[in-house]
Amino acid sequence: MAGTTTKDYYQVLGVSDSASADDIKKSYRKLAKKYHPDANPNNPQSSERFKEVGEAYSVLSDDQKRKQYDAMRKNPFANFGYGRGAATAGGPGAGGATQQGFHFEDLGDLGGLGDIFSSIFDRGGKRRRGGGAQTQRGRDVEYLVEIPFETAARGGKITITVPMTDDCHVCSGTGAAPGSRLQICSECKGSGTVTFGQGGFAVSRPCPACLGRGQVPSQRCTNCGGTGQVREQRQIMLSVPAGVDNGSKLRLSGQGEKAASGAPAGDLLVTFKVLPHHFFKRDGLDIHCTVPVNIAQAMLGSRIRVRTVDGRKVALRLPAGTQTGTRFRIAGQGVEKGGRRGDQYVQVRIEVPETLNDEQQRLLREFATASNLKY
Repeated sequence: MAGTTTKDYYQVLGVSDSASADDIKKSYRKLAKKYHPDANPNNPQSSERFKEVGEAYSVLSDDQKRKQYDAMRKNPFANFGYGRGAATAGGPGAGGATQQGFHFEDLGDLGGLGDIFSSIFDRGGKRRRGGGAQTQRGRDVEYLVEIPFETAARGGKITITVPMTDDCHVCSGTGAAPGSRLQICSECKGSGTVTFGQGGFAVSRPCPACLGRGQVPSQRCTNCGGTGQVREQRQIMLSVPAGVDNGSKLRLSGQGEKAASGAPAGDLLVTFKVLPHHFFKRDGLDIHCTVPVNIAQAMLGSRIRVRTVDGRKVALRLPAGTQTGTRFRIAGQGVEKGGRRGDQYVQVRIEVPETLNDEQQRLLREFATASNLKY
């Protein structure tokens, strides 16, 4: 098999062959973060190491694939009938063993792992499936955005700045310096993929030399280092729906990273984090607040004006003898979402003067005596 090598996936991840699924996942996350291309720009060694880590995890994280791999390690010449597409190849002691391989799309859902690896490794925008080629859409981008309390409740427009990987504007995504030419990759012979493994177990992945394009430039673009992509800060006007809360998500189709070969761009997945407010608190669709009143307002009764989340003020009547901690409900002044609207609950807090002058003390003593209050 051309381009075939033997790799110990456990050694790649730095774990023992008896490691638990959690240990494998922890090691993968640590190594993927360490060797991620974004953290090591223009470093081919780190990029190659990152891909090796991904290859190892794609196998060891799946119980069935891991069992087949473990069996292959013990008997490298066995036929495990693994993968989608099959090709006949002779093997020791067999009149024509079936040699099969898997691709990153074979990982299925697995928490989105197949799509993640396809978007990372299929840089050329092609995925081989059943001997054919399929255009790969751009990568989805997840972004956490903090928004003011009032914007979350009422809705509105905000501008966000999202880091994106985009085509290099100097080479238009080809990776070639202006004026240079593209030639067939000698590593993959223009196929864009290389295969490695042993026995009945094989893995195909994009060629690291040409990044899956099948061609390499005679001179690399100095702006992107030949990768054809650069990181940029993209400004996006975001319409925040009324009633979003902490953890609410919004999908913007086609606002993610661009794809190669004119394929559709990925999506932007926005998660909202609502900032706390000094006056309002939220409980579902209801709004809660605390309003201070003086002792005369509480004892004699009064009309006060209370601010709502819409920015207006509504009148609230306090009956005579209102006690501190009493709650009043203002119907229909909460958060509106999905055709429903909550209420606003106002809690009264009576504030007592900290100091009194001589005349105020005299009058208060007379009131206490008349009311038979002890002091």
